[in-house]
Amino acid sequence: MNVLWYMCAPDGPYPWRPDGSRQVNHGYLRQLALAYDQLGYTGALFATGAHDVWVLASALLPYTERLKLLVAIHPGLIPVTLLAKMAATLQDFSGGRLMINVVSGDAKMLGAYGLDLPHDERYVMADEYLQIWHRLMAGESVTHHGQYVQVTGAKLALPVGQDIVPPSLWFGGSSDAAIEVAAKHVDVYLSWGETPDEMSRKVEAVRRKADALGRELSYGIRLYVIVRETDALAWEAAAALFDKMDAAAIAANQRFVGGTDSVGQQRMSALHGGRKPENFRALEVAPNLWSGIGLVRPGPGTAIVGSPDTVIRTIETYRKAGIETFILSGMPLLEEAYRFGESVLPRLPVARAAQPTKHFTWSTLFDRDLGQPAPSTDA
Repeated sequence: MNVLWYMCAPDGPYPWRPDGSRQVNHGYLRQLALAYDQLGYTGALFATGAHDVWVLASALLPYTERLKLLVAIHPGLIPVTLLAKMAATLQDFSGGRLMINVVSGDAKMLGAYGLDLPHDERYVMADEYLQIWHRLMAGESVTHHGQYVQVTGAKLALPVGQDIVPPSLWFGGSSDAAIEVAAKHVDVYLSWGETPDEMSRKVEAVRRKADALGRELSYGIRLYVIVRETDALAWEAAAALFDKMDAAAIAANQRFVGGTDSVGQQRMSALHGGRKPENFRALEVAPNLWSGIGLVRPGPGTAIVGSPDTVIRTIETYRKAGIETFILSGMPLLEEAYRFGESVLPRLPVARAAQPTKHFTWSTLFDRDLGQPAPSTDA
């Protein structure tokens, strides 16, 4: 399986409020990259947000050795030949650690960048865009004059498809139009924090579409995690977040996501209805799965809550539903990455690059100071 952690502002113990926000600058993002790399996460999701993801991933590349970079792109915002050139360059410089997250977004967000297309038409455009992408990444010279993409003699100078392996494509979208594009073009189909039962049905629907095209995809989900030593302590941490969700923050987020044409966002909003109940446990939408974060944060607002054992059992439930990739986060990103990375991640069969063959822990040094035999340092 793959476990990635989130890399995007805002951040903090409760970042929907000024008094709970943390300054997210290059120094802090560098801390995150170093931590994720050292802890052994498969990679990091560079999601669209305050910072440009390509600049951010490039700036953090020198501070990582194993971490894969899942960089978000919006079809149509960047000419496809330029995007392919950017991707080939970062894939070359990173030693093959780049992955591309194809995001169609919603009309409100894309309109701010000058791309005004109705929902289903965005996916028709993405289909044409990705057809050209694949040809460029195969090293072809492409001339294409279509409805949305026009290129003449486009070709990459870098040896893509040969020395440079094309980055895998990841994709999220819950509508029928989105699933059609995913089945046709991508390697990993992603979904936001739906329940294991919902994900089982969704995986099966996408799998049928891919099978009809002779393709095989893998499947992933984006979730928050609140992990503590015991279930009780984890739910106390969730309750503390809930207490910081004031009416103004909830109203602001609901205005932001209101009227969206994103089917995924509509499904997330349906889990809580945009209203804060009296009892925070009323938002437990499945065992150990809490939708409360969606009240104040757009996108995937569902969290796995519990002890390390409970979190692992919940992850296994998703895996039985066909999920192989987990893109996780917590608040704050750094502290929660360490909690999960030290208490859960070592117990999961995670795909990661080889770790150093020697390591030590502080307990090893303490044992030596006490004159006791030190445990073996063999990995």
